[in-house]
Formats: sequence, C-alpha cells, structure tokens
Amino acid sequence: MHNMNQSNNPLHGIKLETIITYLVEKYGWEELGERINIRCFTHDPSIKSSLRFLRKTEWARDKVEYLYLRANKLPLPPPKAEVSQTAKKPAAKITTKKATQTTTDKPAKSGKSSSDGKVNSHIWGNN
Repeated sequence: MHNMNQSNNPLHGIKLETIITYLVEKYGWEELGERINIRCFTHDPSIKSSLRFLRKTEWARDKVEYLYLRANKLPLPPPKAEVSQTAKKPAAKITTKKATQTTTDKPAKSGKSSSDGKVNSHIWGNN
C-alpha cells in the first residue's frame, strides 16, 4: 500500500534541494522571496540555509512544494493551512454553544460537581 500512496504524489522521488534549485533558477532569490515571504529567501539566501529551515518548518515547505507544483503545472493539493483552519473554527463555535446550553439547562448537576464549575468559571462566568 505504501507504493500506492506515493504513486499519487507528484513530488515522490524529488529531493527538496532539487525543488529549491529549480525555483531559484526559474525565479531568482528576489522574486522567490516576493512569492514566498520567508526569511531564508529574503535575507542572505542560500540553498544550504533554505534546506535547513524548510526541513524543520512544515508550513514553509508546503508553500515551496506548492509553488514548485504550480510552476511545473502538476496536480495541486488543497492548501493544508486553509483546510485545517476552516475545519477547526466552526467546531470550536459549536462546542462553545453546546457547553453553554448544557450548563444553563442543568444547574443542579453543575452545582453537585462544584469543582467542574470552578475550573471553567473564567470561561462560563459561573461561580
């Protein structure tokens, strides 16, 4: 199965160093820094410093890989940051509303477990 997952990945087998070298040759450091505003491209850029940063920083590596895919007209994945933020925000709002309704609908139970009410009193305003 491992091979099946990688066969769908257009970046499979392409080294990060190859990606950065390609982007620098295509755009140059200045334009690359404008397209992806990260310090390793804008301040004293080098392949070595960029590799060190991008290997440690997933969000930046995702942007570089996305630009590489776009530049080569390869299939694009959905942006990870937008998908995860969109999914998290509504869930947080729904949870907050349900928890508020539960505490107001059943005050006797929250009174019995006074330690739970005190833990979240800064959130819900219960004393």
